Amino acid sequence: MHDLVIRGGTVVDGTGAPARVADVAIDAGLITKVGNVSAAGTREIDATGLLVTPGWVDIHTHYDGQATWDSYLSPSCWHGVTTVVMGNCGVGFAPARPDRHDWLIGLMESVEDIPGAALAEGIKWDWETFPEYLDSLDRRPFVLDVATQAPHGSIRAYVMGERGARNEAATPADIAEMAKITREALEAGALGFSTSRTQLHRAKDGEPVPGTFAGADEMVGIGRALGQAGHGVFEIASDMTIPEDEFHWMKQFAAASGLPVTFGMLQSPMQPEKWRDLLKLTEEARAEGAQITAQIACRPTGMVLGWQSTVHPFVRKQAYRAIADLPFAERLVRLKDPAVREAIISEDAPPPPGIGAILTHGFATMFRLERDGRLDYEPRAEDSIAAEAKRAGVDPQAIIYDMLMENDGRGYIYLPLLNYSKFNFDHIAEMMNHPATVLSLSDGGAHCGVICDASFPTYMLSYWVRDRERGERLPLEKVVAMQTRDTARLYGMHDRGVLAPGLKADVNVIDFERLQILAPEMIFDLPADGRRLVQRAEGYRATVVSGVVTFENGVATGELPGKLVRGPQAAPALLAAE
Repeated sequence: MHDLVIRGGTVVDGTGAPARVADVAIDAGLITKVGNVSAAGTREIDATGLLVTPGWVDIHTHYDGQATWDSYLSPSCWHGVTTVVMGNCGVGFAPARPDRHDWLIGLMESVEDIPGAALAEGIKWDWETFPEYLDSLDRRPFVLDVATQAPHGSIRAYVMGERGARNEAATPADIAEMAKITREALEAGALGFSTSRTQLHRAKDGEPVPGTFAGADEMVGIGRALGQAGHGVFEIASDMTIPEDEFHWMKQFAAASGLPVTFGMLQSPMQPEKWRDLLKLTEEARAEGAQITAQIACRPTGMVLGWQSTVHPFVRKQAYRAIADLPFAERLVRLKDPAVREAIISEDAPPPPGIGAILTHGFATMFRLERDGRLDYEPRAEDSIAAEAKRAGVDPQAIIYDMLMENDGRGYIYLPLLNYSKFNFDHIAEMMNHPATVLSLSDGGAHCGVICDASFPTYMLSYWVRDRERGERLPLEKVVAMQTRDTARLYGMHDRGVLAPGLKADVNVIDFERLQILAPEMIFDLPADGRRLVQRAEGYRATVVSGVVTFENGVATGELPGKLVRGPQAAPALLAAE
């Protein structure tokens, strides 16, 4: 008898090999056979006509706070994710001096749009050091596995106090202490170190995230800690326009340490071809022995604008601000009043500087999210609000207002802010076909009031493999490998991501034809009634973590087999066949 047998499914094993019909046998949390399994299972899942894949490994999430009170880490768990890596972009909650708790919460709230009140109520702070933080996580049961990185912002503030928070230059003593803390974090189980080099990431007081302007001496000095620990990924949130001198130290560190360096890369609306330069630099570095990999996204960084979102086109107008603080039900009554509608639409409010102008007046890059009964993340330029308004001869704000009022005030506008300069996904297809990239940037758990990209794993299969009509689709086998084997290997988790004997039994059973992401919805289930924008999924028949079924037909079974991942994971010796 096997513990679990998944029978007769179309196995896409995560290696990129052709799909094949096979059974999967599981015992003691590990896969013991993929092929014709004659022995029965204590439990069996009939996967006839269904896909059987490894569980998704999402390497760019921000559940650092949520993981301290929530065992499920939704919405990622709703999308077949069985391992998350958090601590990205240089922000997190360890190490944490007792007098810096509020500051760390404010930093996360500002950078990642996670409600501060929810973090303040939910986090219990039974740690100070990073190893103590890992111990705290280790005491919790989870529905999926959780891995961490040591965040530069927290470490810098811990060592340098206000000097670190204000991005003052680090002294050699500061760098040595930060390196020491980083090494302790890695030896305790962190999979890497993360930093932010983008001015889009700012603290609550408007200051760039600690470490944004750190010199090469600080970056390399901390990086040496990874070399001393013998493992770890050096992850960089970038401005997508990394200068060559910055790339130089990245290449030097990666080549000298033999450890991977990875940076976020999206198409910049200001320099839409810059990503090609970055990939060329990456190719050259890899040719010289440096393990540098660009993290990419499968669709734009898309803002979902609604009345309950963090921002929408009317958020600065005095006519709206007069009712903005009302409970939503009361606000909705006022918004339905034709006089209020006219006052809001007709009010002349000049666009704010910078990105705010796009969020309030970027009508040429705003779109209806739901079109012809489906979610459209790759709209055409002629589908924009500006184009629609021009055809109809009306104010684009009137169209937006009425769209937001749909679904009883829960309608949404889609604004692809990054990664969509040419109104198509062709550049994304190029990125995904490049050997120096890895699928990432879902930001699961973050940007709660305006983005819900934790649905990336489901979107990869439903859109890129099955539904895309405007250009190249991707092979199923490639897409599965991209978000299982490839993501797991980058972070040293060699025990998962492939369906093969001896490896961890993290599995998805998927009804491919029914697989889809649902429309965004705003829910208020965080501590202190905090809000978050989420998307659910349909089509996951079962999700298995360490051989235990955690979800059936999208419903949690109540089993919590997930654990903290401490350090890189070696692939176990292959087990004998049954």
